Amino acid sequence: MRTSELFKTAWKALMANKKRSILTMSGIIIGIAAVITIISLGNGIRQATLKNLQATQGGEQTTQIYYMSNDTNGDDQGITQDDLSTINNVHFRGLARVKLQQSNEYKQIRSQIGRRDTVLSTKLINKPQDIHVVAGHNLTSYDFAVQNPVVLISESLAQHEFHSATQALDQPLLVGQTSYQIKGVMSTPEDETQVFLPRRAYLSGQTNNQSDTIILTFDKGTDAAATTKQVLRLLRKNGVNRYAGTYDYDDTGKILKGISKVIDALTYFIGAVAGISLIIAGIGVMNMMYISVSERTQEIGIRLAIGARPRTIMLQFLLEAVMLTTLGGIIGFLDGAGLAYGIALALPFKAKMSLSSFVVAFLVSSTVGIIFGILPAKQAANKNLIDILR
Repeated sequence: MRTSELFKTAWKALMANKKRSILTMSGIIIGIAAVITIISLGNGIRQATLKNLQATQGGEQTTQIYYMSNDTNGDDQGITQDDLSTINNVHFRGLARVKLQQSNEYKQIRSQIGRRDTVLSTKLINKPQDIHVVAGHNLTSYDFAVQNPVVLISESLAQHEFHSATQALDQPLLVGQTSYQIKGVMSTPEDETQVFLPRRAYLSGQTNNQSDTIILTFDKGTDAAATTKQVLRLLRKNGVNRYAGTYDYDDTGKILKGISKVIDALTYFIGAVAGISLIIAGIGVMNMMYISVSERTQEIGIRLAIGARPRTIMLQFLLEAVMLTTLGGIIGFLDGAGLAYGIALALPFKAKMSLSSFVVAFLVSSTVGIIFGILPAKQAANKNLIDILR
């Protein structure tokens, strides 16, 4: 029997009992749809996560190079405007802009308080803080607006330097060339921060305009990691403070690959759990095929009597099982894709469908048909014509 005739015969056999065929396919459809939905959403969240971690809203990639001073007790920022000029003069390929990062919240700042020089643990703040002031007054919105040179210090620092919180009030605290007035004394924070300093007032008082971190922004499609390494080598060779500390950067490429692997592993694990339903669906297909073989014993006998080979009988029944599961897999793929895109409408990322997902759905469903259809097909092929005639 020709292949085309096998397909026609198998299709007619399935259509002879449409309701049973549809009910049997439903298990395959649900299983494949669940797997495709999970994989599509997993691919979507992976793509969104990686994009958010490595690129701006405009698709530009960013990396950071930071400076670590050899003096662990100092507040040397290390990276200067001269370093930025050195980088810009080289014209690195794909490097759109470079700037100092001035957003560090916590700093170790060299200061003069009382009669001694020291390094204080300082928190730069942008607005009044909801804290308990044990003496004096809290910083106000007006202080931030006009950049008043006023600060808050911790109760423990006040006790150490001035013997009491009250005596610390209105005393000067010198940072660089700027003298700040101690406006209030706060209860010592749990993180042991010693000074709360208005950020804008602090930055406006910095004459050297340094930072311990620079942000490199690259055009879309640039090999950011390779170019960042080139900038890093330049700073290590020509950086203003290269002898007072070290320059380094975090290889975000490796970090992103690790994140991608974790997301993929979780996606495929959950997909595999959902795929267990395919085993149950496969058992349903096997049960249906056994019933079909039993009901069509007379048909099998007639085919054997007119010269059909047992191998042809087996291929016909196996093809019926594979057609049943493959059709269910294709429908399940379409349902899963639609469900994934529907769910993604309520999520902050889009579902991502790929050709490999379709191939997986097709191969898995076909494999289920072969595995669970082979035994009923063999039973049909092994039927004895004499026993059937009896």
